[in-house]
Amino acid sequence: MSGIEAIMRTSAVIPVLVIEDLAVARPLAEALVAGGLRVLEVTMRTAAAIEAIRAMKQVTGAIVGAGTVINQDQFAEVMDAGAEFIVSPGLTERLARPIIDSGVPFLPGVANAADIMTGLDLGLEHFKFFPAEANGGLKALKALAAPFYQCKFCPTGGITASSASDWLAFDPVLCVGGSWVTPKGASMAEVEALARAASGLRG
Repeated sequence: MSGIEAIMRTSAVIPVLVIEDLAVARPLAEALVAGGLRVLEVTMRTAAAIEAIRAMKQVTGAIVGAGTVINQDQFAEVMDAGAEFIVSPGLTERLARPIIDSGVPFLPGVANAADIMTGLDLGLEHFKFFPAEANGGLKALKALAAPFYQCKFCPTGGITASSASDWLAFDPVLCVGGSWVTPKGASMAEVEALARAASGLRG
């Protein structure tokens, strides 16, 4: 089992985290891990993201990665912060090569057959299907997965607590990415409860 596959199989749901306030990073990670979601994706969409990765890595049991990595400068930054895996919204050879060469687990985004073929050419078989719902939903992924039977996926984008189980029931889907476990304004107790419910989605 590859490094990225082991990470994808750790939790049914990978929380996609947009951290605006560094002060909430560690408590949020503690609540998610306590609820059974150990794999945390901190998106590179805010000024606090890098320090949030460092803070969350202090939480016992947390596996902290960087999401929305779109260029080599960001990749260097998140590696310096100790990111344990990398997620990108799309796939280009220029971004993928240094990540692959580093050996860090990598989950690039794909939206169509050409993207998947590019990934296969680079030796990759694990992908983030993004944006999942806007890109045709589960029906589209089933159509794509058929010719690429060796590939495994983490659909992300528009997935909810009510739809996640349908995605997870499809064998090539190892996990899903979602933001519903950390709704805006939720208390840490509420986040832990949502995480516990999400962690039980895949038996």
